[in-house]
Amino acid sequence: MSKEKPNQKKILNRRARYDYEIHSQIETGVILKGNEIKSIRFGKVVLDNAYAILKKGEIWMMNLFIDLKNYNKKFENIENRRPKKLLLSKKEIAKITQTLKTNNFTMIPLNMHFNKKGFVKIDLGI
Repeated sequence: MSKEKPNQKKILNRRARYDYEIHSQIETGVILKGNEIKSIRFGKVVLDNAYAILKKGEIWMMNLFIDLKNYNKKFENIENRRPKKLLLSKKEIAKITQTLKTNNFTMIPLNMHFNKKGFVKIDLGI
């Protein structure tokens, strides 16, 4: 018997489409900790002020707020806005780097969702 997972809702960044013109969209994976996954499943995420940057050939999500208040037992180590590494291939990163440098674009998260395997994915708008 397999457990059926209920449909996970998307966490949307409504402000992104209003403030920015979306040139292209890319789906990326993200490296998270266990208590962050629990918070995302319950929708305790704020995408409004988040953005992605290039750092040493990698793409990092900055200012992504995940509420860890109920899931972290060590209260002195709460890092709600820690940088999160995005998972892309080197070819995709090179293509994005070229686009950002030539056109002076910004990377903004459009939504956060779970794929069929249960992994968290972020759709980046450029």
